Amino acid sequence: MEIDWQQLFVPTRPILEIVIRGTIVYLAIFFAMRFLPRRTIGTLGGADLLVVVLIADAVQNGMAGEYRSITEALALAGTIFAWATFIDWLDYRFPTWQIAASKEIPVVVDGKILHGNLKHVQVTQEELLSQLRLHGQDSPERVWKAYIEGDGHVSVILRNGK
Repeated sequence: MEIDWQQLFVPTRPILEIVIRGTIVYLAIFFAMRFLPRRTIGTLGGADLLVVVLIADAVQNGMAGEYRSITEALALAGTIFAWATFIDWLDYRFPTWQIAASKEIPVVVDGKILHGNLKHVQVTQEELLSQLRLHGQDSPERVWKAYIEGDGHVSVILRNGK
């Protein structure tokens, strides 16, 4: 068995093309996922995982351009990691921009459910009540404030800090 070292390491496409393809696809998917409404609360369910896998498969050829060498694969992976790191840095450096995660959204204030905000984040009242039960509350009456955080988790603040 003979190894073709040239095919293994020598790019078949210009590295800059791979970086541009990776940049465009990464940013397009990043912004689509960032600005589309959150449907689930703080979890990555089976359907969410399926969407991620299918998106990855759907854009793979457009992003990679049918590369064959390890060098091209590493250039593409490096591009994706670089953008992810850069966006994390921007969030750290400019927290008011809220690039990677959105601002928290109040869903309960002073024991009252804010149905308009639930509708905005596409969360049902039953899903919210389920999350409140996970925080030890069987109804919103003792909840001073509850938020759906930017990462989709629910945070609960009880009246009098209890």
